[in-house]
Amino acid sequence: MSNAISLTGVTKQFNGTRAVDELSLSVPAGSIYGFIGPNGSGKTTTLRMIMHILLPDRGEIEVLGSRDTAAARDRVGYLPEERGLYKKMTIRRLLRYYGRLKGASISDIDAASDYWMGRMELPGLLDRQIETLSKGMSQKIQFVAAVIANPALLILDEPFSGLDPVNAHVLKDAVLEMRQRGATVVFSTHDMATAERMCDRIFMIFRGRKVLDGTLESIQSEYGADTVRLRTSQGAAALVDMPDVEAVNDFGQLQEVRLKGDPQAFLARLAARASVYHFEVTRPSLQDIFVRIAKP
Repeated sequence: MSNAISLTGVTKQFNGTRAVDELSLSVPAGSIYGFIGPNGSGKTTTLRMIMHILLPDRGEIEVLGSRDTAAARDRVGYLPEERGLYKKMTIRRLLRYYGRLKGASISDIDAASDYWMGRMELPGLLDRQIETLSKGMSQKIQFVAAVIANPALLILDEPFSGLDPVNAHVLKDAVLEMRQRGATVVFSTHDMATAERMCDRIFMIFRGRKVLDGTLESIQSEYGADTVRLRTSQGAAALVDMPDVEAVNDFGQLQEVRLKGDPQAFLARLAARASVYHFEVTRPSLQDIFVRIAKP
């Protein structure tokens, strides 16, 4: 499979601090590729370099088979983390503006506008002014602006941030449709559950350096099967002072426990102090792996 994006030894500094440090990665064409990492880790800087909004101090970036910065103009759609639309424009005029920037014809833009407005559950609103829209509606319009010219590469920076569950579901389905159309989708997120469910591959950057890159299965395999999920009559209190407990993620009704011993021996000791209603040996979640890496 060819790559939609290739980075080789990319470095970017701001005021002497390396925001991105010798980063190399490959994004397979046609995949959904998740970018994760703590705030300030270098995610947005990396995305902006891929978009050629920023240029690297060192290294090479290839987008859609080209190192020419023009490659990211007409065939790439971008939803920035900092949302911003021209508030005095109507939706129709805004979408025509963005579509023409990508070289699309007015007739193609209008047809795509009608389709995507229905897809986003906003039919009949093309002549509404942007300033009259709710936050969720504006965010969906910004997504439509990013896909209006049917890009080969779609880059979404925190696309689900601030959306209610209904709108997040609509946007999730739209992202999957773009992949079905053949687009490569790259998105950054702090929602580990969304990354687990949607991404073919996951990349994590921490302090400017790559620390994870692979499928969810390969990443979880790397961290072993040292985690159990359990529910007991005493909740997290049943785990106090147990020597083989390394860390506990308490969800109230259920606890996710990282062990440093044999799970069956741990279960026997746990059953001696509480009634055990659920006990499951599992691989660590992406959330747990993220915390292991990023926690100070």
